[in-house]
Amino acid sequence: MDIKSKKPLFYQCLVLLLHLSFKIRSSEGSDTIFSGQSLSGNQTITSAGGDFKLGFFTPGKSRNYHVGIWYAKLPDQTVVWVANRQQPVSNLTSSALKLLENGNLVLLNQSKAIMWSTGSKSVAPNSTVTMLLDSGNLVIRDALDSSKILWQSFDYPTDHWLPGGKLGYNNLTKEKQKISPWRSSQNPAPALFSLEVEQDGTSHLLLWNESERYWTSGEWTGKVFTEVPELQLNYYVRNMTYISNENESYYTYSAAIPSAYTRFLLDVTGQLKQFVWQKSSNRWDLFWTRPPQECEVYAFCGPFSICNQDKAPLCFCPEGFETEAPGDWEMGDHTGGCTRRTPLQCDNGGTDTFLVIPNMRFPSNPESSTAKTIEECEKECSTNCSCNAFAYDSGCSIWKGDVFNLQQLPSDDKAGREFHIRISASDLRGNGVKETRGKVKGKIAWIVVAAVAGFLTLFAFVLVLLWRKQSTSDFEPVDDNFLLFKYQELRTATKNFSEKLGEGGFGTVYKGTLPNSTAIAVKKLKNLKQGEKQFRAEVKTVGSIQHINLVRVRGICVEGSQRLLVYDYMPNGSLETTLFRKTAKVLDWNERYHIAVGTARGLAYLHEKCRECIIHCDIKPENILLDPDYKPKLADFGLAKLIGRDFSRVLTTMRGTRGYLAPEWISGEAITTKADVFSYGMLLFEVISGRRNSEQLDDEMDIYFPFRVANIIDKGEDVVQLLDDRLDGNTNIEELNKACRVACWCIQENEKDRPSMGQVVQLLEGLSEVGAPPIPRFLLGLSENPDEAIRFQETSSSSTLTGSN
Repeated sequence: MDIKSKKPLFYQCLVLLLHLSFKIRSSEGSDTIFSGQSLSGNQTITSAGGDFKLGFFTPGKSRNYHVGIWYAKLPDQTVVWVANRQQPVSNLTSSALKLLENGNLVLLNQSKAIMWSTGSKSVAPNSTVTMLLDSGNLVIRDALDSSKILWQSFDYPTDHWLPGGKLGYNNLTKEKQKISPWRSSQNPAPALFSLEVEQDGTSHLLLWNESERYWTSGEWTGKVFTEVPELQLNYYVRNMTYISNENESYYTYSAAIPSAYTRFLLDVTGQLKQFVWQKSSNRWDLFWTRPPQECEVYAFCGPFSICNQDKAPLCFCPEGFETEAPGDWEMGDHTGGCTRRTPLQCDNGGTDTFLVIPNMRFPSNPESSTAKTIEECEKECSTNCSCNAFAYDSGCSIWKGDVFNLQQLPSDDKAGREFHIRISASDLRGNGVKETRGKVKGKIAWIVVAAVAGFLTLFAFVLVLLWRKQSTSDFEPVDDNFLLFKYQELRTATKNFSEKLGEGGFGTVYKGTLPNSTAIAVKKLKNLKQGEKQFRAEVKTVGSIQHINLVRVRGICVEGSQRLLVYDYMPNGSLETTLFRKTAKVLDWNERYHIAVGTARGLAYLHEKCRECIIHCDIKPENILLDPDYKPKLADFGLAKLIGRDFSRVLTTMRGTRGYLAPEWISGEAITTKADVFSYGMLLFEVISGRRNSEQLDDEMDIYFPFRVANIIDKGEDVVQLLDDRLDGNTNIEELNKACRVACWCIQENEKDRPSMGQVVQLLEGLSEVGAPPIPRFLLGLSENPDEAIRFQETSSSSTLTGSN
């Protein structure tokens, strides 16, 4: 017998031994399916380290079964890969996932018909095994040589991109490695959206629906994806690289902290999201989203559907339209959009009309027209049977074919415009919200008559109000510290929110004046999903405290979907404005030191003097406001958390601004007041230098300012060289030395080595001696790898309550 005839026998003997081994280990949760073996019912395999499981699952409330991979150690099932996305099975006990003797992994239904397969094929029979790895990758490989991979799930991702996974293009199979979301929470079939790599040589990641791109990684900085700061600096992601060879070209990445789970998900909303599992709270925390809002996703609501970010559900059909697929809408899949109840009659000589929808953001891809008036624009559209909508805004635009991405804006958003969409005249109900232009003209006379009668009634009502409310002190009190303002009152006070002071992720701040001439700053929250949460946190936190170094909140507004906070106005802006921007005012050393001490006192009060300890969580120059005498006041407590004095409760969601975050935010350890101490230390460095710490970071670590300060203190050199050049050396040497030493103590890596804010106040005021601090260990580590220092230095803008821009 020659060698070739002996080889199958050898493999068969080997497989027999592996079968016996599998049966012995099956009760312990094997990570392998051997040739001829199958999984059925509730059987699963688990990766060697216990991180992932493979088996049958039921999505949501569906009665169908799919084969998938999910995290094994988490309490809630999070499925990261699905085999039979479009071919579910209905009978769990009689269906099986089986590795055939030829190396093909197949899913068989109750009739033994193949519902899904890998299409892989081995050289010799019974020579392969299927193994689930701790990366979440399912591989079919040679039983003896693990380097010989016949097939792997990482080449065929579904809606997740895991560390080590691929997004790109396989030159051998001519297949894209892309991810696409589930159609709904109960249906893992691919939706219209996808995340894939651009194939024109620029190597950007693109978010698409079937035909339209709506986001690319190149939109951040104009650079390739590996240079995008938002992903490099998410702490849990590193080595985001683009690999290209003759076989394939793809993006991949690794986890920065192997013990922490991180994943990218292309959600059913069409948004790319990054999640990190927080072990202390047993939940997934959302770190990053693109695009930020669902209404920015192209065709998220489908054709002729309107998206409103402030309503639930987000998508709805305009008058004269109905949902195309009501069943899909009930499960959250709106991509089918809306369709007209009555077909248009243009081709048959019938009369169609136009529905006027106010406060709209125009959809993309309009066709321009030479029409000079709105009447001419309407006529041009009405005489063209392929025209479905028009708008006139300093020019005429018309839309042909399906209309996507209709977005309705808040009534006070100045970007909103009237949009005219074509419907059958028989479907116009005239409900008083959306009306045709002709109907509006017909009502003008009636409106005038009604207005005259209404004016007399309104005038009498106003006289009564003026008699009962003569000053701002008569606003309805919420408690001893708060007044309840009406939305219209704040709209009047801010001149219809016309003077913007600043804008951040949760809201915009406007300057206003109360009837008694008191200047105020009104923070108008946006994005109700997050804004209301921050609103409640700020009210609960700020409303219970009073201190000279904390900004005062005068009142609130809760009316409909509106959430507003009313603060004292700070005419000298924020510390960020005065310290970093080119202004006529340059803070001298005496002012800077008093700002440092006052900020420390405010934090010490929050930490130690309140009924419950308050952690601010976002200490940075933008959140320190300066009153008319340049005294500091801490602002923006929306990220603060209340915890008990015994610190038995743990903050688990990363909050604040990169560049000021303590290492424990990254490591996942319990967050205490010492996180604020670290942020204060980073702030104190900037007060000394007059520049952002991030601006002083280059290829050489020794010019990174916190590292310079620690080095100079350690060597006993003159600290004057660290002072802002604009001060020409005019300083109090003793105070400067104390400030440098305190800052270094505040940023020690171990929180136990940092002083409390009460101790910081004592040190700065000279009530205690400041010893020589050691160089923080994380700075020593960063000095060996300067690129890693960047992740500590990304800062973001925040809304301010000031008069400076």
